[in-house]
Amino acid sequence: MSVDGDPPLIQARGLTKRFGGFVAVDGIDFDVHRGEAFGFLGPNGAGKTSTMRMIACMSPVSAGTLRVMGLDPATAGPRIRARLGLVPQDDTLDLELTVRDNLLVYGRYFDLPRKLIRQRTDQLLEFAQLTERANDKVDPLSGGLRRRLTIARSLISEPDLLLLDEPTTGLDPQARHLVWERLYRLKQQGVTLVLTTHYMDEAEQLCDRLVIMDKGRIAAEGSPRQLIDHHCTREVLELRFGPDDDHSALADKLDGVGSRVEVLPDRLLLYTANADAALAEATTRGLSPESWLVRRGTLEDVFLRLTGRSLAD
Repeated sequence: MSVDGDPPLIQARGLTKRFGGFVAVDGIDFDVHRGEAFGFLGPNGAGKTSTMRMIACMSPVSAGTLRVMGLDPATAGPRIRARLGLVPQDDTLDLELTVRDNLLVYGRYFDLPRKLIRQRTDQLLEFAQLTERANDKVDPLSGGLRRRLTIARSLISEPDLLLLDEPTTGLDPQARHLVWERLYRLKQQGVTLVLTTHYMDEAEQLCDRLVIMDKGRIAAEGSPRQLIDHHCTREVLELRFGPDDDHSALADKLDGVGSRVEVLPDRLLLYTANADAALAEATTRGLSPESWLVRRGTLEDVFLRLTGRSLAD
């Protein structure tokens, strides 16, 4: 984490991105400090990728101010790009080259000495656990292996800042956890991580702080724990009833039990500090759920409360 008083590595004030009459990012403010993992969490179309593209100097700012490593992307784009690594949503690897050659070729874009590129390539192959696949072509590799190679490639220039746009989308659970472990190691080494994700568990695992975006604006900001404490309850009681039961009428019977009740098509969610006591009270009031589940409040509860449960286009 940054030392108190250090300027933010990224600073945005009133940051706006327009595409014609459509406002993708609507006047947002945020700071990213050196050494932290910062996340943009939001549904599709929330403005996450548009924000990342402005930070990466790939898309011009429409209004507001943005400083990356103290520099203005409008005038210092090449200097900024030389000091950051980028992991895009879609892998852009050369499928006809080997794993090793993808790293060697990419290193030349940064005008690095060939000996240094070879040294870093060996180190990154080990870091990404790809040494045994170094001489394999990329084309037949699994999605998880390709993702690890893309992350390794982004590190060839030893960037100060690593931008990751949906880093584990489409990966199976085992591959996702391995990518998380590699990213956590990078953070321990002092690399600043900025990522977008719509996976709640990913945000909880990786992010020191995050913002939840919706419709181009920031709906909330804080650490995962702070957001859960502020917008949710310690426990959630899930009550499932029969398909013919009137869920709204059942919810009315729970008035005053817990902080709030949310009606879903297949169950009721009761937000409370004590789920066992809430279940006992529900039973006293005549409710007979077919099943119930007690769980802790999560970032997903916060996310859905702030952004809604309808699917974004």
